[in-house]
Amino acid sequence: MKNTKGLIHVYTGEGKGKTTAAVGLATRALGHGLTVCYASFHKLPEKYGYCEIQSLKKLGATVLSLAKGHPHMDTSLNVDIIKKDVIEGLKIINELIAQQTYDMLIMDEIIISVRDNFLEEAKLIDFIQKKPKDMELVLTGRGVTSGVINLSHYVTRMDKIKHPYDTGITSRKGIEY
Repeated sequence: MKNTKGLIHVYTGEGKGKTTAAVGLATRALGHGLTVCYASFHKLPEKYGYCEIQSLKKLGATVLSLAKGHPHMDTSLNVDIIKKDVIEGLKIINELIAQQTYDMLIMDEIIISVRDNFLEEAKLIDFIQKKPKDMELVLTGRGVTSGVINLSHYVTRMDKIKHPYDTGITSRKGIEY
């Protein structure tokens, strides 16, 4: 059953679970026969695996990995190249959604692109305003702007109250990644 109005979701904040929430929503959509495109920014699936993203592929989602990496995690990355990759990623998504109809598009960590000045807020807002009217749009990442919040229908802030990392427990396979 196709939606006639695609709403805008944001998962933001300093806490764990933004990508997990988006992937969960995608899993629900796929289970109902909807089509999903998942596009990640600033992640390195080749290095970290991101098994939840592999699960989306197995369930039939289109999966894209764009603007790979972030200078915060890898200081050898060139900021100008990352900016170009983000802009190119947005262009790729625009071309893809013009060619194929998706019920849901997830742009994982795109908010980081705006927060860290790899993408102008105005370009993301323009993308949001021009998205297909019936396509659900999910944006994730820390540091959402008020402009994006104002356009969104759902905004969830994940707040970190306590995290094992603070006590020296590192990321665990299957739990944090």
